[in-house]
Amino acid sequence: MIDDRFLAENTALQRPPVQFYFDFSSPYSYIASEWIEAVAARHGRRVQWHAILLGATFQAAELKSPISHPLKRDYMLRDFERSARFAGLPYRQPGTFPIPTQNAARVFWWLHDRDPARAVAWAHAGLRAYFTRGVVLSDPAALKLLLVESGLDADAAEAAWNDPAWKARLKSENDAAIAAGVFGAPYFIVDGEPFWGNDRQAQIDAWLASGPFKGLT
Repeated sequence: MIDDRFLAENTALQRPPVQFYFDFSSPYSYIASEWIEAVAARHGRRVQWHAILLGATFQAAELKSPISHPLKRDYMLRDFERSARFAGLPYRQPGTFPIPTQNAARVFWWLHDRDPARAVAWAHAGLRAYFTRGVVLSDPAALKLLLVESGLDADAAEAAWNDPAWKARLKSENDAAIAAGVFGAPYFIVDGEPFWGNDRQAQIDAWLASGPFKGLT
């Protein structure tokens, strides 16, 4: 007899995954990373994670980071903490913010090609470390300590993030994200439908439950 768990797991494998694009320096990506798996699983879906660089998408879209605008900065910093608190998540605004995250992202793709689950675990570790403890992921020494803490081979990871092959891989992933229409993070694509922002949780949940909203078919 086939149990419910087996059916759920195989249904998730058969249905297209939710595409989730994130940057290790994005507070809203941190918040979204804590709910997207549960929302997808509730509807028999998997999540395919994509580490990207917001700088690349901003450049392609001719945008600037919201916090680069003095009029928006104070509000955004307030909203990061408020949004995390609303989601029931710990949050501490990093002292150094934003930061370059290419090394953490290259490690993600290096792990992904060996074991996607470990890559996702690394994504959680990096996002949580930066946004709850202020671990500066752009500092190679701090990054290596976090890798060790996460049970990973820090020397091998460092070799990977310095390897031209993984530099090229991250660039190709950024290019693919931009080609798919990604211009910020977190960004989700569900059955071809794009959703931008942590505040799209309810819409994604409803879309997964019933498909296109009335008037969008």
